[in-house]
Amino acid sequence: MNPRPGRLRALLVLALLALPGGARADTLVFAAASLQGALDAAIEASGVAAKASYAASSTLARQIEGGAEAGLFISANPEWMDYLATRGLIDAGSRRDLLGNTLVLVAPLGGAPAGGLDLPRALPAALGGGRLAVGDPDHVPAGIYAKEALEHLGLWKDLAPRLARADNVRGALALVERGEAPLGIVYGTDAEASDRVETVATFPDDGHAPIRYPAALTRAADAGAKRLLAFLEGDVAAEIFRAHGFTVLAGP
Repeated sequence: MNPRPGRLRALLVLALLALPGGARADTLVFAAASLQGALDAAIEASGVAAKASYAASSTLARQIEGGAEAGLFISANPEWMDYLATRGLIDAGSRRDLLGNTLVLVAPLGGAPAGGLDLPRALPAALGGGRLAVGDPDHVPAGIYAKEALEHLGLWKDLAPRLARADNVRGALALVERGEAPLGIVYGTDAEASDRVETVATFPDDGHAPIRYPAALTRAADAGAKRLLAFLEGDVAAEIFRAHGFTVLAGP
């Protein structure tokens, strides 16, 4: 019996991949949702054949644990990188803190009080009957930082029941952009990337753990992943990240 056309095509693709110089899949990068835009621009500038998949760091870390063959992982906090490190799923020698960020309170464009909003006194009243959009504090790094910031300001107990929990920080941003939440806590770079929200307050840096984006090669890293990580530590990438509002921590 002759092979079916679909199976024949699949065998042909496998044969081509096995040939020297044959087609290769792009390097896969798993990165925190807040990096979208900046990292896309950096990958394009790098010349490396790579594509990025964005989601909450927790989601991506668990996918890598489950066997997803991403060659490079960039988390929005150290804890989810530690999660993979303790399981032997990253190259510990390649790990470095790549970027930093800030934590801000945003409102829909045109919906912010004149002169911003006084923290912590005015925040509960500014919510009115609405909810505060955040990444889910149970596992999303931006939500974890948000919880720490609210605890520091003495607001967590009152506001915890009023949260609109999103799967990642861009989801929290979208709730505010659409007017479904009057306020949201996101990274400063998310606020800068959106033309539909405005920053009404910045949370004190000493009120939450430092916002750091560690990057590391995984056990599935290929040559492309190694070249890309090296590029992301260089001057060209640094300028791209700064232009998107990030603080650059790693460098040559």
